[in-house]
Amino acid sequence: MTSRVGAALFLLAALTISARAADPVKLAFVDTGNTGRSVTAEALANVEIAKTHLPIAVISRAVDQDPYASTPEPNVIALLSARSIDVSAHRSTQLTANDVRHSDVILTMTAAHKEKVIAMFPDAAAKTFTLADYAGGGGDVADAFGKPMPVYQAMVKQVETYLAPALARAAHEHSKGAP
Repeated sequence: MTSRVGAALFLLAALTISARAADPVKLAFVDTGNTGRSVTAEALANVEIAKTHLPIAVISRAVDQDPYASTPEPNVIALLSARSIDVSAHRSTQLTANDVRHSDVILTMTAAHKEKVIAMFPDAAAKTFTLADYAGGGGDVADAFGKPMPVYQAMVKQVETYLAPALARAAHEHSKGAP
């Protein structure tokens, strides 16, 4: 009987370790209102994740959600729709302590967003980066809010530039057990 219990415990432990290894890295994209840049990053990341089968789950959040402006910006909807990505049902969501606790990596669009996240949630400091820095670049993702379509097109291109290296880094670090 004891050997069966021991074998069962060993099998349970092995399954638990295996299940943990299969958990996706949880990545949050954060910007001001969660209606433009972070929505774009989340949508494009989901396409890349599906295409490459990366073990990553993504969300997008706001550091200063405006309850009167909760839908994606029209130019974001148009640019992503042209790629067969529908974000029209998205509604902005404020970053919470629960989001921070469950996220392995938090990627902000600007250094100011990073500072705000860390000011709001000091325990997030070690896992909060700007998207550009995490991708091995530098600088901020330009804010296109209220600007003409060419500025939105440039923002989308900028997000795309940083996205693949950021996702690859997250997947690589997660596979080694580090966030």
